Amino acid sequence: MTDKIRFSVVIPCFNEAGYLAETLLSLRKLDFDGECEVIVVDNNCTDETADIARDLGARVVAEPIAGVCNARQRGTVEARGEIVVSADADTVYHPDWLSHIDAHFRDDERIVAVVGPCRYADGPRWGKLYARMLFGAVNGVYRLTGRAVYASATNIAFRREAWTGYDTNLTQGGDELDQLRRLRKKGRVVYDHGNPTYTSGRRFTRGLGYNLFVTLPVHYLLTYCTNRVAGRRVLGSAPAFRDRAGSIEATSGSGHGVAR
Repeated sequence: MTDKIRFSVVIPCFNEAGYLAETLLSLRKLDFDGECEVIVVDNNCTDETADIARDLGARVVAEPIAGVCNARQRGTVEARGEIVVSADADTVYHPDWLSHIDAHFRDDERIVAVVGPCRYADGPRWGKLYARMLFGAVNGVYRLTGRAVYASATNIAFRREAWTGYDTNLTQGGDELDQLRRLRKKGRVVYDHGNPTYTSGRRFTRGLGYNLFVTLPVHYLLTYCTNRVAGRRVLGSAPAFRDRAGSIEATSGSGHGVAR
């Protein structure tokens, strides 16, 4: 093991005390034998998130401006690793997840990013079906064209030298759609469909109708497009889902999905 930090895993947090411990414990079980730091970004938490992070060995930095892109920007600026990984606080990681990412980067120095899907560890069956179809389509496009058109922000790794920043005018979507667009301009982006993360399905608790007609078209697509075209934050972040906490178990039978 060398003193040089290979990976910095950045986790933005707003009141994630119910999930963060399980996420950090899964990261401690990674089989990657190089140097890796975990940075938890305290984005105005009012619960025990920061204390939990420190107790479990993460480095905590504060970002007072609310928003996931602001939080990821702060965490990446503070990162000391050669490669920065975008992760989430309601997600767990398989022990060989980081080793697979590292292998891709070592295969080709021209690779600027390695991205992948996530699978829901819980939630309704329709959510898992939707997510399986989404990432199945992403994988199909990648296999046909070599272009990574989408990735979960729970599973994006990029070379620090290729990073051009997060657009802090953006909210949801800015840390995955926009960041992926920026990385593709810098070089080759690998999509690894076989190296998922396992995330909470808590956003599905409001039901199929809410997710299809409010969350996806309004809080995600409309907000992302409006703010990007305007060049400023016209529409704000989606409502935070912090009304419950549950166990996140990485099971191979879960469907693919996106959870924020």
